[in-house]
Parts: sequence; structure tokens; C-alpha cells
Amino acid sequence: MSASAFDAIPQRVTVVEVGPRDGLQNEHGALATADKIHFINLLSAAGFAVIEATSFVSPKAIPQLADASEVLAGIARRPSTRYTALVPNVRGMERALAANISEVAVFTGASESFVQHNIHTSIAGSLANFQPVITMARSAGLRVRGYISTAFGCPYEGTVAPAAVARVATQLLDLGVDELSIGDTIGVATPRAVVDVTRTLLAQVAIDRIAMHFHDTRGTALANVLAALQLGISTFDSAAGGLGGCPYAPGASGNLATEDLLYLLHGMGIVTGVSLEAVIEASRFLAGVRGMTPASRYYAAATASG
Repeated sequence: MSASAFDAIPQRVTVVEVGPRDGLQNEHGALATADKIHFINLLSAAGFAVIEATSFVSPKAIPQLADASEVLAGIARRPSTRYTALVPNVRGMERALAANISEVAVFTGASESFVQHNIHTSIAGSLANFQPVITMARSAGLRVRGYISTAFGCPYEGTVAPAAVARVATQLLDLGVDELSIGDTIGVATPRAVVDVTRTLLAQVAIDRIAMHFHDTRGTALANVLAALQLGISTFDSAAGGLGGCPYAPGASGNLATEDLLYLLHGMGIVTGVSLEAVIEASRFLAGVRGMTPASRYYAAATASG
């Protein structure tokens, strides 16, 4: 590969750690609140600029994160880290504000069937529900992130057209969202699809407002990161140890592992401000609590004995 293939790659990348929310919400059983707090504190010590700490979705819907307020009250907040939470509605926003959140996120999808199965409304309905949430966030001076799931494929509809992703993206921006996280929810994206979706978005959206959220279900997440980097994308979501999955996509494995992402970025000379070794320690702690080996390939290599 010629040097020119890397010309557009940013010198610095923001890694958004989503393990405490997007990862732990898929656990079969709830972790103890104290363990969640310690996990987040270890991630804070690693130097992340953004940690998605929890969700203010109804405890009936996501019982694994029912202790959102207690977690946010208990963590040791690092001044240079933004602690974010997913907020679905006004009631969730009220709880988030009471918990002194740094930033909030709203969640929809690019395919109607997925949104109907996941949040029991249409895409248009989800956007209407977000309007008062975003207004409240703006009044409180908070940044708002918008997640667009199934941007590359849907478990019910198959391939999703890039134009559908761009349509939802512009609607979210019109509502006042600051940043868009483009999600490969079921892990079907390939580099060509990343290029197609990103170029379609860039015709309407500034590049610094786009983040990518890849799952590694079919082993293509890092290849997709490289494709996005070459287009100039500089924000990526990942989860320590590869936590997570998609409850609406049978067999879907977790998020791109933060350790694997950091190894790639640091190996390319890209600055992240995050300590890979410290992330390993956070994953090691959680592995002990969960009794499960992290999915991260780098973690496996770094912790192998002998």
C-alpha cells in the first residue's frame, strides 16, 4: 500500500468507551453496582475523553442498568472525561440531569423494522420522542449524541441503503444533535460498505460530526476502522474486552474491543491519549467479576502465560 493511501488519516483519534453501557446492558445477569463503579474508575484512569457510563432507559426494559443513578453518584469523575448516558425520553432525561450527567445520547435506527422491534415505534416516532429530550439537554448546556443503528444491515430487512442512513442523520442534526454515531449493529459491514455510507453522509454532514460504531461479529471491524480512517473519520466507539452484542440479532458478537482498536491506532502512530495497558487492567477486573474471558484478541495475547 502506498504512502498516499494514508494521507487522510487523522493524527489524533477519539475513542469513545461504551462498555459500561452498550456492553453491560447485554449481560444475562446484573453486575453489582460497586463492580460497575470500579470498572468505570479503571477506565477513567486509562485516560478516555468519553465514557458511556450507563443508560436511563426504564429499569423494566434494561434491568442490568437499573442502578444508573447510583453508578453515576459513586464514580470518581476525572475532570477531562465526559461521562455520558443513553436517554430515551423525558423521564429518563430528568433522571440523567439529577445524576449530573456530562452528555446524553439518543437512539434510533436506519431501518423501520429494527426500530419497531427495539423501541416499539417508527423512525419518525422515535425522532418526535427525542425533540423534548434534546430541548432539555440544550437548556442544560449538554452535548447530545445521536446513535443510528443498523446503518449497514438489519436483521429483519437485510441491506440498508446509504441514503436511508443519510436521511435519518440529517433529521437528527436538524433536531439539534451534535454528533452522529453510525452503527454496524449486527456486524455485517465491509470496507466497501463503510466507504459507500460515509461518502453518502459526507455529502450532507461535516466529517467532525461523524463517529463509527463497529461490531466484530464477522471479523471485519478493524478493516472497517481502517477504511473509515482513510476517509478522515476520527471518532470510534469500542468496548473494553469486546463487551456487548445485539439482543435483536441472534448470534451477533460484541462491540469492537477497545484493546484491539488501540493496538491498531497506536501501531499506526495515531494519538489517542488512552493507555492500552490500563484498559487491559479494566478488562482483567471485569473478567474476574464475570467469570468470562474477554473477546479481545489483543487481551488474549497480552495476558497469555509462558
